[in-house]
Amino acid sequence: LDFGTIRLKQGGGEGGHNGLRSISSALGTKDYLRTRVGIGRPPGRMDPASYVLKPFSSVERKELDLVCEESADAVELVLRVGLEAAQNRLH
Repeated sequence: LDFGTIRLKQGGGEGGHNGLRSISSALGTKDYLRTRVGIGRPPGRMDPASYVLKPFSSVERKELDLVCEESADAVELVLRVGLEAAQNRLH
């Protein structure tokens, strides 16, 4: 996902993401609500693992507070109106 893009999703695989693997293991299921927040794609042939672990750029850091607020708002929206209605508003 592009940097700052927010997507809501129910269930799915881990896609090599150790954090999701840990959550799925702890919950005993892969069927839980996910709030996905985009960080963009690695440039060129950069290793994806290196890309996701690198610090945010100065431009991204300036936008990060807003992205976090919008992510929290998305979660609150799901709690108020349910997943499908929230997805329809956000996507």
